[in-house]
Amino acid sequence: MFTGIIQAVGTIASLENYGGDMRIGIDTGKLPMEDVGLGDSIAVSGVCLTVVELSGSGFVADVSGETLRRTIIGRLAVNDTVNLEKALTLETRLGGHLVSGHVDGIGTVSTRSEDSRSVQFTIRAPDELARYIAAKGSICVDGVSLTVNAVNGAEFTLNIVPHTLDETTLNAYRSGREVNLEVDLVARYLERLLQGEAAARPVSDQGLSRETLESHGFIRKDK
Repeated sequence: MFTGIIQAVGTIASLENYGGDMRIGIDTGKLPMEDVGLGDSIAVSGVCLTVVELSGSGFVADVSGETLRRTIIGRLAVNDTVNLEKALTLETRLGGHLVSGHVDGIGTVSTRSEDSRSVQFTIRAPDELARYIAAKGSICVDGVSLTVNAVNGAEFTLNIVPHTLDETTLNAYRSGREVNLEVDLVARYLERLLQGEAAARPVSDQGLSRETLESHGFIRKDK
């Protein structure tokens, strides 16, 4: 688990393709690594990766085919910058929100505009994730815990303050940039819970029916 509070900006040092998966080397920059061992988890732009090798300048991790398909990791190049966060401990302050490091999908920056000393982004999420994103709710963008300002369909807006711009990769983002998105954990599990017994059925038979929503008081029954 993570908090979405970025601890350092790292750099892609190496990429090795193995015909379906990948081994990635990360130069961790100012991230303290003295307490990191083999098998530990580090979030790389929001993707939870396991340390399989330690080097003088950082670490190496294996990336599965599933992760390459669901995130932007496979689209990165050597020298690209990434947001880094070590896994939280019971002594860590939860300054952001609970983040699993399991990316739900890839979004795209639609617009960027200056807002006084801050920057406002509009990001388009995949249609299937829109139902999990709520105004003033939490979302994780490339590993950064952020508050949603407003929602319009599958698009949502964010205001990024100067400190976050300085301490993460977000300041370099422009229209068309793809980003990893992780929705709030509570929204994910709430949907699954509301499926009730239907959750045990094949995926093709699942989904939230009007009857299910009515029974839980989310919409009024027809009179």
